[in-house]
Amino acid sequence: MSNHPVETVNTSGDKVKVAFAILAVIAGVVGFYVLSDKPTAMRAGALVAGLLAAIALAWTSSPGRDFLGFARESVRETKKVVWPTRKEAMQITAVVFGFVLLMAIFLWGTDKILEFVLYDLILGWKR
Repeated sequence: MSNHPVETVNTSGDKVKVAFAILAVIAGVVGFYVLSDKPTAMRAGALVAGLLAAIALAWTSSPGRDFLGFARESVRETKKVVWPTRKEAMQITAVVFGFVLLMAIFLWGTDKILEFVLYDLILGWKR
């Protein structure tokens, strides 16, 4: 048996739906800015209407359903993450700051040594 991944073929109808969904988002954003002299609620309504239309169009297409499945799986995986406690986060932050300070001192020292070697010893330029 071969392990070739199976690719689904998108129909032209799905591509048209995705294109219309993109156009609906653009129309909502444009409507938000075109209605700049109207009340904020109307402007927000135009934006939300464009986004809802785009979601509805994307929902009916195969790529849209695949994306929603991916989003659900992402949320499920995010819930499995073990976040550090406050104490662990503070300790990790302290280690990072300490390392940055140590590297800053090291790089400053290296710069001063190279400056002394190049300008004072090799070139003989005394300041």
